[in-house]
Parts: sequence; structure tokens; C-alpha cells
Amino acid sequence: MRPYKPKDNVQAKAYYTDRFWVAPKIPEEDVQNDEVYAEDLKKLEENFEIKKAYIQRGQLVVCIAPEINKEVVKFFKDELEYDFLSELSAIDYLAQDGEFEIFYQMLSTSKRKRARIKCRIKENQAIESVESVFRSANWSEREMYDMFGVKVNNHPYMKRILMPDDWSGHPLRKTYPLHGDEAAQWYEVDKIFGKEYREIIGPEIRDAAFVDRYDTERFARLGHEVPRGAPVDYKEQGNPDVFNDDAPLVETFDMKKSKIVNRDR
Repeated sequence: MRPYKPKDNVQAKAYYTDRFWVAPKIPEEDVQNDEVYAEDLKKLEENFEIKKAYIQRGQLVVCIAPEINKEVVKFFKDELEYDFLSELSAIDYLAQDGEFEIFYQMLSTSKRKRARIKCRIKENQAIESVESVFRSANWSEREMYDMFGVKVNNHPYMKRILMPDDWSGHPLRKTYPLHGDEAAQWYEVDKIFGKEYREIIGPEIRDAAFVDRYDTERFARLGHEVPRGAPVDYKEQGNPDVFNDDAPLVETFDMKKSKIVNRDR
């Protein structure tokens, strides 16, 4: 049986105790080990300059220059039969290299193969939109701009998709505070009530591990279960040793009167 470990405030604890822990790198295999990927890479190299290519976790990974991202994605769709763009986004390497890594995850249903196209751009460098090649890129490129601040050229509607238009910063950057900055704590109060109500209402609680037992709708229901939206008297309610004390037609069960019966097996 596994030893029990207390889970109090688990959201606020770091997953790794070693701050310098680095995940082991996944091995990179030679593309020639797979006939389908080898043929795809050969066609790619005949038309584009490929910086690096390898197989990782059973899928082809191709590194290219950011200036040809749209042409390569279109080539994958039209010539190599990768008919799905299942995902695209960015990875923040600003602190390490001063760059973002942009990736496009491709799927070929006819070959039953997956491929990933990767390129690197600087912090203030823009990338060309592939929305005209895959319509599914529309929202993904907007999310990439919203969360990371990566600008996408020639997008039909380039604006935030998750955060408000006047939000400050980009939440998925590694430099963004986990609980939000000063503007994030007061955003809802300022928008709904105005800055003059800051002292009355107080800042927004952004701690994911915080539980308010007397929240407005009594969703927490700690210690005593009450109907939704019941009035709060801010007093300790309920008796944890007594169950069904407020349920009609149900016999009240008292823990103090319970007995443990030992049966021979």
C-alpha cells in the first residue's frame, strides 16, 4: 500500500523540489529509418532549405527558416498529403535564447503519419499567417498572439481571443506572474465598479489554492451543506458527527452511537 502524503495546499507547492532539474531530452532518430519520412524529406529538400530533420517519438520533425513557413505548410498539404493542421502555437525561449519557437503539428490521414514543422523568431519578429492554407489556424494564431504576444502578418482578424482587448501583458510568457500582476488583481473591480471602489471591495483573490467557506453562493459547502444561495450568517454551522439532521423522512445517524462489530472470517 502506498504511504499517505498530505495534500494540503498542493496547488501552491512546486512539483519539483530541485529548481535546477532538467527533463531528459527525447532521443532523435535518423529520418532514413522510416521509408515514408525519408521520401517526404527528399521532396522537401528538393524545394526548400531544411536546417535540420529527425524523427522524435515516431514523428518527423523539420526545422526551417521562419520566412518560408507558409510555403512549407502549403507544400505539406498539397504535395505530401498532410491534410490536417491539428495544432500550432509558440514556446517561450526568451530567457534562454531570446527567441520564440513556432511549431505546426501536421497529420496525414492517408499515410497515418504525423509531422512537426518548427522555426525560431525573435521577440519582436512577426510570422506569416497560414490561415489561407488551413482555416483551423485562425483561432490558433489569435491565441498565440494573445498568450505569447507573437504577431502574425496578414491574418484576417488579428486581435485577442481569450483575454480582454485592453489586457496588459501575455499570460503564457514565462516572465508573466503566476497570480497576475497589479493590473490583473484590480481589473474586474475597475471595470465593473470603478477605481474609487478599490478600498471597499478589495483586490481579486487569484490564489488557486484559496477556498472561501462563506462564498456568495456557498459553493464550498464546508462543514454544513446548504441550498444554493442560502443566506450566510458567518457562524460555524453543522455538526460533523451527525448526518442527515436536516433531511426529512431519513433517520438521523449519530456517530457517537455507532459500534464496530468484529466478525470472524
